[in-house]
Amino acid sequence: MPEILRTLVLWCPDWPVVAATRAAGLAPDAPLALTDRGEVFACSAAARADGVRRGLRIREAQARCASLTALPYDSGLDARIFEPVLAGIEEIMPGVQLLRPGTAAIRAQGPARFYGGEAAAARVLLDRLAQLGVTEARVGIADGPFAAEQAARTSGPERVRVIPSGESPAFLAPMPVAILGAPALGMLLRRLGLPTLGAFASLPALEVRNRFGQEGAAAHRLAAGRDGRRVLPRLPPDELDVVAEFEPPLDRVDQVTFGVRAPADRFLERLIGLGLVCTAVRIEITTERGELSERTWLHPRSFTAAEVVDRVRWQLQGTGAVDTGLGSPIARVRVLPESVDAAAGHEEGLWGAAPDERIHHGLSRVQSMLGHEAVLTATIGGGRLLADRQVLIPWGDRPQTPRPAERPWPGSLPGLTPATVFPGRRTCAVLSPDGSSVAVDDRGMLSAPPARFAAPGTGLARPVIAWSGPWGVEERWWDVEQSRSLYRFQVVDEDGEAWLLVLEDGSWWAEGLYD
Repeated sequence: MPEILRTLVLWCPDWPVVAATRAAGLAPDAPLALTDRGEVFACSAAARADGVRRGLRIREAQARCASLTALPYDSGLDARIFEPVLAGIEEIMPGVQLLRPGTAAIRAQGPARFYGGEAAAARVLLDRLAQLGVTEARVGIADGPFAAEQAARTSGPERVRVIPSGESPAFLAPMPVAILGAPALGMLLRRLGLPTLGAFASLPALEVRNRFGQEGAAAHRLAAGRDGRRVLPRLPPDELDVVAEFEPPLDRVDQVTFGVRAPADRFLERLIGLGLVCTAVRIEITTERGELSERTWLHPRSFTAAEVVDRVRWQLQGTGAVDTGLGSPIARVRVLPESVDAAAGHEEGLWGAAPDERIHHGLSRVQSMLGHEAVLTATIGGGRLLADRQVLIPWGDRPQTPRPAERPWPGSLPGLTPATVFPGRRTCAVLSPDGSSVAVDDRGMLSAPPARFAAPGTGLARPVIAWSGPWGVEERWWDVEQSRSLYRFQVVDEDGEAWLLVLEDGSWWAEGLYD
């Protein structure tokens, strides 16, 4: 069994509420609820005093507390606000492990020796947190992170609880199995008559492993106070960004790009030293007036220093996502990696990667001469009609479409799509045996079977040897002005050409050709 180490755990109650209160500039005692999918995710003590609870619908929570402030829950905000707290702790107690925003663990041995005991170290930590504006934090010290966190949560008004070495099993025994963080396992244990950690810990470890598997065995060790997990101190990330500052500010593109060359070389050297390559780079350009232009540039393989300088020049020229050029001299350019990858995954293969490199070099060269949006590449978006799914993005940009393809699109064409999709409407004709145009009524019934088909631009109606449909498509039926209703057909003429046709508002047009 691994050695169980003394662990100090810091716990900040209601941290999501504390973080949101700080970000929104609200009073600490304001009634606040954080919402997620229409329900209360977390609430402040003032809101709980009025009956607001987690899981309530927003309307019910507002009915219970008329002065309630409701804000959307942002998990990223929790981490961002807790980051300065971690940095402040590391100034007096290095080796902090972030368990989750609002909760952190530290090996207790070092701080206890330095500050004269475990309780004294906990008090020093609370004083430091008070200086950082975190006044309701609690600290628990016990054998292992699990027992230490439970000690912090049960510390009471003193806000510090130290469980002596070897007494963690007895401390955990009366606690409910729900605190193990495994809802399915906890429900099963309660049904089996094992509602507490002590009852669960009394079972033989081998039998628990055979009955509940790895997850049950890990929970059994926690319940028995045998938490052998180590505290893994977080390592501060290396600063990989580079900054070029110009004093006085520069008002010419060639001057700025020349000044960025040396920082770009340093940028790539740092990545190479860490065995990394950059596949997405963010460039932030600040002007003398304080204007900020920022953009993320992608690369199909990895950036070189010269390519980073090219992106700075294109961004200065006001192309792509930057709608207009910057109207004042440039004071600062910052280059930082947004996406990195291991260099080993980007090594050339046995036969090299010359074709890909030549293609990228040629397209990038055209972009540098004609502008960023002069070279486009196709990607598939979402939509019901084939033309709606065609999306063109500038070469090297991240594929982003206003209509994501992964969303459900009821009425879209299933199966294989036509090889040729017409960008605009190409009028055609589908005729019945008596020569009239085939129509579809409000119930989706055909006026007559298709007998002859006139392809776009031919004016010559040929016999139809096979057809299928109609498949109805209705879009925005709730909006009178933007609603759209149409029917799709597949038709094969006597030459064996298969067409995808659309009937809309009594007019036939070809959407694609199966060639």
